[in-house]
Amino acid sequence: MTTGVALNASDAGNQVDASVRLAHEAAAAGLRSAWFGQTFGADSPQLAALVGREVPGLRVGTSAVPVFGRHPLPLSSQAQTAQAATHGRYSLGLALGTKPLTEAGFGIPYERPIRRLREFLTALRQLTETGTADFEGELLTARTPMSARVPGAEGGVPLLVAAMGPQALRASGELADGILPYLAGPRALDEHIVPAVTAAAEAAGRPAPRIVALVYGVVTDDVDSVREKAAEQLAFYERFPSYARAIGLSGAERAVEVAVIGDEATVTAEVRRYRDAGATEVVFSGTEIAGESDRLRTWELLGELAD
Repeated sequence: MTTGVALNASDAGNQVDASVRLAHEAAAAGLRSAWFGQTFGADSPQLAALVGREVPGLRVGTSAVPVFGRHPLPLSSQAQTAQAATHGRYSLGLALGTKPLTEAGFGIPYERPIRRLREFLTALRQLTETGTADFEGELLTARTPMSARVPGAEGGVPLLVAAMGPQALRASGELADGILPYLAGPRALDEHIVPAVTAAAEAAGRPAPRIVALVYGVVTDDVDSVREKAAEQLAFYERFPSYARAIGLSGAERAVEVAVIGDEATVTAEVRRYRDAGATEVVFSGTEIAGESDRLRTWELLGELAD
């Protein structure tokens, strides 16, 4: 199992410069990967490409780009460019997004998300693996009247999905290379998520999927204060059915109950629970919530736990 961190430098004076600095620190601590969330701000594939090129040896990825409001052709160009820039160390994470943000932000209906995901993955894999596409689905069309191949990205781009529900897990197992579950604890992974996506991959004749567990967590001695802050931040996710379901399947009622907050022994034990539940990689987010010293302390522990 490898370990990584989600980098968040959106409050910095220059987000790109700050992300590169943090990535150097992550690599020095022994972490194997750095991941970038997609918001309405910085473009995550471009940020991953820049950081990955500046920090050799560190794997980078996006977690995750919503399929609504995007099209496989330009996203393939972004992903292949990132893969060439990092010499094969980039992974593209996709997400269904949410109905409120999709409809409010893009002004388009959030309809048939699973069908859209399936069609998006089908067209995107053609593009990233061959540089061509000839796909016409019910919801989108992707054709290449000229080559869409990016020299230097011939090995393709690993495609991961922020999937946690049954239908999304089935689509991901059949059409993607792995998943990026968030706020899904070891119990949810072990009993529901990993078996579902693995069975779908096996049925489709695909390799065992990567399970990149995104965990909100930090090493700290100030547990009560940090947990209170985390509860405020994570309450946002409790409004959305996919996250609420994952939290419930984890044996919790609130998102903060799935967070991993405590001393080195506590966090080590929880990381091992994720590994035992089927995670092939554990990526911590929210490590900045307790301050600089605890962030570094968390990264050092995660580096020590990397295989």
